[in-house]
Amino acid sequence: MTVSYADQLQLRRMELLSAYGGRAPRYTSYPTAAQFTPDIGPATYAGWLSELPADASVSLYVHVPFCARLCWYCGCNTRAVTRPGVLADYISLLREEIALVEKHLPGPMKAHAIHLGGGTPNMTSVDDLTVLFATLRQVFRVAPGIEIAAEIDPAQLRPEWVRAAAFHGLSRASLGVQDLSPEVQAAVNRIEPFEVVARAARLLRRAGVASLNLDLMYGLPRQRSAHVLATLDAVLTLKPDRLALFGYAHVPWMKPHQRLIDETTLAGDAERLEQSEAAAERLAAEGYVRIGLDHYALPHDELAIALQEGWLRRNFQGYTTDEEGPLIGFGVSAIGETSRGYVQNSADEVTWRKAVAAGRLPTARGVAVTEDDRLRAELIQRLMCDFAVDVPAVEARQARRLAADPMREAALAGLARDGVIEDTAGVIRITELGRPFVRQVCAAFDAYLAPEALRHSRVV
Repeated sequence: MTVSYADQLQLRRMELLSAYGGRAPRYTSYPTAAQFTPDIGPATYAGWLSELPADASVSLYVHVPFCARLCWYCGCNTRAVTRPGVLADYISLLREEIALVEKHLPGPMKAHAIHLGGGTPNMTSVDDLTVLFATLRQVFRVAPGIEIAAEIDPAQLRPEWVRAAAFHGLSRASLGVQDLSPEVQAAVNRIEPFEVVARAARLLRRAGVASLNLDLMYGLPRQRSAHVLATLDAVLTLKPDRLALFGYAHVPWMKPHQRLIDETTLAGDAERLEQSEAAAERLAAEGYVRIGLDHYALPHDELAIALQEGWLRRNFQGYTTDEEGPLIGFGVSAIGETSRGYVQNSADEVTWRKAVAAGRLPTARGVAVTEDDRLRAELIQRLMCDFAVDVPAVEARQARRLAADPMREAALAGLARDGVIEDTAGVIRITELGRPFVRQVCAAFDAYLAPEALRHSRVV
């Protein structure tokens, strides 16, 4: 019997799992959040904000850490609430935080993107949503054609919220789907029939929201490849512009509610890889372009265009076409970025509330970046986005060279020997075989990674 190339590729990947299927950062930043420390606090962040160029264009992230239900798989900073007053009070404090940040800015700055994340931003009332956007527009000059995106729980989506969000410029919506199989949904405490998702998609499109993204997951408890493919068959009828297929990260030491999941029902590395690649094959057959680690987009979508033209980027929201520049985060656990480094607000809601109410920036930790960090960050970003990097070219652009490192050279030599990468005079290309192991390739350039202390999510 003749074995197809695709089958041979998958068999070889299975063989490599023991060597490269461990744990590694997701590299939404470098240095990663594991390097954030309390040494970076409100005073440092205030200084970094004041140093921003007045003509810089910024991206804004607003975190809403509330949900109507607690999904057991969730890795986000959120909690379940039922009282509307909690959200109204939170929005009021968000306005105060925005005012605190404004005091340290060099002047009214242009905003080219606003992202509402969560939690469930669509749990806010129409009045609170209007107040939030009014505050942002008072402080920041909204650029023409600004992208405004929101993460949405379809089960909590109300027609009046959609109309209000569209009025304020919502242009991209990400619907959390994960998996549509009843047995998988029961195993993660998220019951959501397909019609709930389809209704949400109709509401958004009728309101004029231009782009629809669906978030799916593989590696969930009781999930099999058949469940992943059945979910894809259903959601593809909605013709989403983008899909994200995230591997479930089981990290109960960080997210205690994940202990409610029966670990014996979780797939192993081989089965996770099978689920991921089965979905990739199906999406390719439907005309979707594979974007980096876990995203897919139709050819007309900006993500696919950015990949083709070489300007795709990666940040804390995943793969993005967001232009490079400062990111200002608001709300509990929100992360910000300037050329000087990264900052993160307190992840504890009570602490965040007390700081804002007392008139203090709620910055709890962060990291200042060095010139070496910037060099490695560009190398890692290109690998994560393009699956290739010209190391000498990046070194020339940054006017800095990587320090000699026998461990890095040994890791790259091993990756090349196993066919995961091709290394030609420092031009590194991740092969089709090595695609699932891109995070391990990036880890070779990570100066902070301590293998014996890894507590990151699984690579596959």
